[in-house]
Amino acid sequence: MQLQCDYRDRMLTFAAAVFFLIITPGPGVLSTAGVGAGFGFRAGTRYVGGLFLGTNLVALAVVSGLATLLLADPRLRTVFFVASFGYLAFLALRIGFAGKRLAFIEAARPPGMLGGIMLQIINPKAYAVNTAMLTGFAFLPSNYALEVGLKFLIMNAIWIPIHFLWLWAGVSLHRLNLSERNQSRINIAMAVTMMAVVVLAAFGPR
Repeated sequence: MQLQCDYRDRMLTFAAAVFFLIITPGPGVLSTAGVGAGFGFRAGTRYVGGLFLGTNLVALAVVSGLATLLLADPRLRTVFFVASFGYLAFLALRIGFAGKRLAFIEAARPPGMLGGIMLQIINPKAYAVNTAMLTGFAFLPSNYALEVGLKFLIMNAIWIPIHFLWLWAGVSLHRLNLSERNQSRINIAMAVTMMAVVVLAAFGPR
């Protein structure tokens, strides 16, 4: 009985860690809200679908050891960081100028499923979070395969509603009867906030 309670407590600790890591503002959830605010629910759902596939691909890379091999080279980590930062800046421009006719950022086209996948695949934070979650917080050390399977289920069970909550928040702003100027200000604020979080994560203390 004591052993079962110990497993349960460790599993709850893991779930709590996943919840707080995902719900706090970061590029994924902020860009989800931004896409919802700038382009509406349908476009946002496609984008969330891409993020979902991307984060699970990263998790599989972590479990298989592929991520460790790829990120062992500092030069490759730098490439990932530059690609991630550049793509997030581009995404922020799309959100910030949604509805404006600026051809160089293709403002009329929202980032779709591929955009969500790309964000996760090149995002170093996605690898760091998945590595921490999947290699730490052990609660079934006697059965690693079962533990990893349960972790995938818990992570996705928390990940999905949280991202749709952020999408709903963005879509709610999109559906308000706001003037074009005010909607534009909201979109720009979303984009600036997203970039601020990225800059703080990139250049803050480690």
